[in-house]
Amino acid sequence: MAEVLKIVTPVDLDDAPLAKQRLEGGVLRLVLNNPPANTLSEAMLGELGDSLDKAGGDKEIRAIILAANGHLFCAGHDLKEMTARRVDEDRGRAYFQSMMEKCSSVMQAIVNNPKPVIAEVNGLATAAGCQLVASCDLAIASEDAAFCTPGVHIGLFCSTPMVALSRNVHRKHAMEMLLTGEAITPSHAREIGLVNRVVPVEYLEKITLQYARKIAEKSSYTLKAGKQAFYQQLEMPLADAYAHCAAVMTENMLAKDAEEGIGAFLESRDPEWQDE
Repeated sequence: MAEVLKIVTPVDLDDAPLAKQRLEGGVLRLVLNNPPANTLSEAMLGELGDSLDKAGGDKEIRAIILAANGHLFCAGHDLKEMTARRVDEDRGRAYFQSMMEKCSSVMQAIVNNPKPVIAEVNGLATAAGCQLVASCDLAIASEDAAFCTPGVHIGLFCSTPMVALSRNVHRKHAMEMLLTGEAITPSHAREIGLVNRVVPVEYLEKITLQYARKIAEKSSYTLKAGKQAFYQQLEMPLADAYAHCAAVMTENMLAKDAEEGIGAFLESRDPEWQDE
């Protein structure tokens, strides 16, 4: 496990609600650091959104890991914080709308980020916490993880988490989670496509970092173009998707990194990426 702790810019987890660790190899590790619930409070959403935006424009960062401190990954919105605004003149309507928009913006910042984002999930990911996992490009879960969208238990359907969830798993699996509110095991989450792998908790950080480092070795130009095209084509009819991706791949073929990568392959050598 020693290799996991090779941190270029170390941080004290007690210092901030969102800790930021720069690991060797161009990997940024963002840690939700408000245990025990690690809720997506207004402050947490603000820090997470800012950090994702900065990471997207940082040439030194090539992959992002999203983890959490403690035994619960993320309990979703801070319901105490939100309930306190019911005393507002509009019973909190404007604040609730603002918080839903901020949360939705952060989820889209993950999908639209040019850098691949990997969720490292240990413990329960519930409601908007489950939405956070579903929004990431990859997700590695420990055997102690669990996932649920339990809003129906408290009279609040998980409508915004539903957006990310329904784009990751089959609609009947998504509706089962949304209608029952029951938690699912990590192995079931893997079966339905919510996570990529399930590993013993003692190996979670190491294996997630292995994924991140493997991705970080690739051309950042190629990853950016490919990730963007992947999410764009999902929303298109088949013929439009092929036309769009053919155009993307043509541009990719003309890029310096594609020329270098293909040349390196034909010459049996390692490529030297220029990220353009």
